[in-house]
Amino acid sequence: MDKFTTLTGIAAPMPLVNIDTDMIIPKQFLKTIHRSGLGKNLFDEMRFTPDGQEVPDFVLNQPAYRDSQIIVAGDNFGCGSSREHAPWALLDFGIRAVISTSFADIFYNNCFKNGILPIILPKEAVDVLMEDARKGANARMTVDLENQQVTTSDGQSFAFEMDPFRKHCLINGLDDIGLTLEKSSKIDSFEGQMAQSRPWV
Repeated sequence: MDKFTTLTGIAAPMPLVNIDTDMIIPKQFLKTIHRSGLGKNLFDEMRFTPDGQEVPDFVLNQPAYRDSQIIVAGDNFGCGSSREHAPWALLDFGIRAVISTSFADIFYNNCFKNGILPIILPKEAVDVLMEDARKGANARMTVDLENQQVTTSDGQSFAFEMDPFRKHCLINGLDDIGLTLEKSSKIDSFEGQMAQSRPWV
């Protein structure tokens, strides 16, 4: 997966609480096993009318936020079913970071495995970031994973906590397969030893 170090981009304000995974990617789009192509269906029932027309008031349909890379969200983002398609859809749309006061555990874990940085901050900090995001495309927010800081367009910074192992994986672009491949020489050595000591296996 792509490495995550520092991201400066447009942040979309989504103050709604309890945005669940069915809202992020509705169940009818879960038939695919491919990670690409789901971005067009992100927040499908919120972005589009039943006949496929855009809902003008939805934030990601507004001109200022069509190229958003960050979402500033209400509490309990990613609750609901454990579908990995939710981070797939966010990433395919272009979202690399989500900031909230809390996340559902499974969604939170799935984000790291797919190259998305979920950031937990106190409500007071999220309120400031939400207000900054409402300024539109000219107000670009910066997420610095190395230094664990989020900075508003006017320079106000907030530090966030991050598990060192997850931070290592994101900065180096390591998903589960990448982590395994880091140990490939040891795996090859073990397999060679087993082939000599137990040739019948």
